[in-house]
Amino acid sequence: MIRVFKHIVPKGYRGITIFPFIFLKQSVSKKDLVLINHEKIHLQQQIELLILPFYIWYVLEFLYFYLKSFNWNKAYQQISFEREAYSNEKDLNYLKSRSLWSFLKYVKP
Repeated sequence: MIRVFKHIVPKGYRGITIFPFIFLKQSVSKKDLVLINHEKIHLQQQIELLILPFYIWYVLEFLYFYLKSFNWNKAYQQISFEREAYSNEKDLNYLKSRSLWSFLKYVKP
């Protein structure tokens, strides 16, 4: 379910997925199929990890990479869930062929 609610989306981002919703900063983003696909990939990741473990893993990975680099953007870009979503966001059929736990291919030490 897609909702426009700019107060939930962090500054510098256009959307955020908090199961079962995709929150967008601007209503015009509803037409951005690549952004929506990116966020739907996150929905699938959240479902397969039974939601709460997804957020725990996400935060732990972010903290790990942040402590390595002390760079917010670099840490965010290294998160396996983000790497999978960014790598496949332009493939609008990706979710049809995506196998379970596909984000594991994107985990980095």
